[in-house]
Amino acid sequence: MRLSHNMIFKNNLSSILNNQQEVNKAQEQITTQKRVLSASDDPSAMARAMLYGDKIKVNEQYSKNTTMLNSRLETQESVLENIKDSLFRANQLAIKAGNGSQSFSDRQSIAEEIDTITSAVFSWMNSKSEDGRYIFSGYQDNTQTYSYDNTQGKYVYNGDQGQHKIKVAEDVEIPSSDNGFEVFEKVDKRLNIDRGTITPATASVYVNEQSVFDDFHNTNYNADPTAPATANTITINVTSATTFDVVQGGATIQSGTFSGNEISVAGMDITFTGAAPTSLSFDLAAPEDDNVLNTLEALSAALNDETLSNADFQQVLSDAVVGLQNATNVVSQTQARLGGRYNTIQRVISANEALDINNKLNKAELIEIDMAEAITELTKHETALQASQATFGRLSNLSLLEYIR
Repeated sequence: MRLSHNMIFKNNLSSILNNQQEVNKAQEQITTQKRVLSASDDPSAMARAMLYGDKIKVNEQYSKNTTMLNSRLETQESVLENIKDSLFRANQLAIKAGNGSQSFSDRQSIAEEIDTITSAVFSWMNSKSEDGRYIFSGYQDNTQTYSYDNTQGKYVYNGDQGQHKIKVAEDVEIPSSDNGFEVFEKVDKRLNIDRGTITPATASVYVNEQSVFDDFHNTNYNADPTAPATANTITINVTSATTFDVVQGGATIQSGTFSGNEISVAGMDITFTGAAPTSLSFDLAAPEDDNVLNTLEALSAALNDETLSNADFQQVLSDAVVGLQNATNVVSQTQARLGGRYNTIQRVISANEALDINNKLNKAELIEIDMAEAITELTKHETALQASQATFGRLSNLSLLEYIR
């Protein structure tokens, strides 16, 4: 076979270019630390690596979400702690106001501090997140959580019962806030009687032993909306100069004795003027909820009302103490739920980190390069390139004159 100069040049140039390409590829692999530089290098590995890459990016977003969630829960926790501290102080003041040695001027001073606490609590209940949205308004987070309704003469909740959640892992969503309906509106008021139903008007009924009355109320209150109108009417029948029966729905549920013009039964003090009536009655009040702002406002109003009788004043104080304690308990329960969310977040973060490590390791095994192997390959291709270049130099100078001599 006859070899022309063109064939020799073409074959050697092709060898040099191929080796140069292999050297460049090996150098790029070392520089990028990737074995697979394009899909054509290893289509299957590249496809699987892209799937792992997608999982890694999703996990990065989950990480950002957990950071945001932690920030919002910390903000809410701080707000709730401030509210709880304020309610605890208000409760102390309410108890202090019940001291019989307090003058009206002292009560006014207490009322002034109660007003300050009310303003602070109102502000915290309208707290916003870092993006300017109201924390406790539920889904209506562009609406101020609480406002004062002059028509109703009380503080009202303007949000809804929605609860925002943030996704922190596959199929894992954690609430990022609590709505005001659950935290502030569902606070039990003190159980009491319906004072407007007391008959005759010459009698008065006050609850003075709350725990005893609570048991009585819980046992005997009929919450069935289809029950007769008189289902919760309590009648005191005076059976003699010293004895009485407590009747509900025609059945005697308690009996007792009394002296003078006062009957004490089921945590209630029942008084009457003149001779004991043969019968007196009143209704058990339905259990109610209210937000603590209205409780604080009612307390302040009573402290500033010099015309209020001592008995009525003591009832307002009892309403306030029970309302404040119940509100504090609900806030504490909410904080406990926040603690549970914190713990869940930490577990999710740990799981996400482990998953992220596995995804990155699997991706690396598919497309990243072994540096020792890559350097060896580069050296091999450089040697081949040098050999091609040296061979080309010798073959390009071949001539018959080399053999004639």
